[in-house]
Amino acid sequence: MTERYIVAVDLGGTKILSALIDSKNEIIARLKISTVATKGAEHLVSSIAESVKKLLSENNLEEDSIRAVCLGVPGTVNPYTGLIGNAPNLNIKDFNIKDALAKEITIPVLIENDVNLAGLGIMKFEMGADVKNMLVVFVGTGIGGALFFDGKLYRGSSFFAGEIGHMIVEPKGEFSTSSNRATFELTASRTAIVREIKRGLDKGKKSVLKEYASPKKQLKSKTLADAVRKEDPLASKYAGRAASAIGTVLGSITTLLNIDTIVLGGGVIEAMSDFMLPRIEKSFKESVLKEPGGFVKIFDTKLGDDAALYGGVALAEEFLP
Repeated sequence: MTERYIVAVDLGGTKILSALIDSKNEIIARLKISTVATKGAEHLVSSIAESVKKLLSENNLEEDSIRAVCLGVPGTVNPYTGLIGNAPNLNIKDFNIKDALAKEITIPVLIENDVNLAGLGIMKFEMGADVKNMLVVFVGTGIGGALFFDGKLYRGSSFFAGEIGHMIVEPKGEFSTSSNRATFELTASRTAIVREIKRGLDKGKKSVLKEYASPKKQLKSKTLADAVRKEDPLASKYAGRAASAIGTVLGSITTLLNIDTIVLGGGVIEAMSDFMLPRIEKSFKESVLKEPGGFVKIFDTKLGDDAALYGGVALAEEFLP
């Protein structure tokens, strides 16, 4: 019997990570290419097709060897029609990427929100049968979530479920923007942590991160983690504040939904889980009701970037015959 594969693709604003996965659910090849979201949807489609074709070429495979391309998109997507409703980080709105890719490759295309896809990978490859109701939260440039009820991904009535980054956590105050309200993402993402650190640097606060005072100088999660390990007061203060905010929001969600498991991932958590998790758990316990809170297990995923890639396997199982 001829081996059949899937190609899982994690689409980001600056890079496309693709993986070739065999019938034993093992990643046998990876490929990362750069892309520029500002060039528009058609450029991204061409980049995805290029990534898939290059991956196949490097592994001496034809398109008919691939059961599906399983694509994770950072935005609101309809997995049944292939329509991207809104993906602001990619500058895409109301665009059917499934139809567009069909003009470039002959392989069936399945799409899903990127954190939902990562959640599918975590549920299938990292969780036990006792996990039924789970929240997955990825903290990075932004904050995204995925919800599972009775072991199944909950997409919501209009495919918007899990978008916890847009929850209002502070109607008006220190972190608020011109809209007079601060979202979870504006309060606790890496973007939020970096913003507050740079404000501190502008005010002359001492920090090992002083070279990042320039607005153009990017401050990544690993650099933040190094500063926290050095007990830098500025980095520790705002990373700690973000952790507290995360714990509070997770506590409120748990009180509402009575979930049994919370899994954390993303660049911020991956880079400094030893610092973030204890503070998240402390804030969580302070904000959740005792009965549902005592039932929850909180931990970080060990799959890292592979979570979304493995999620392609679960997505293919759901949508392919």
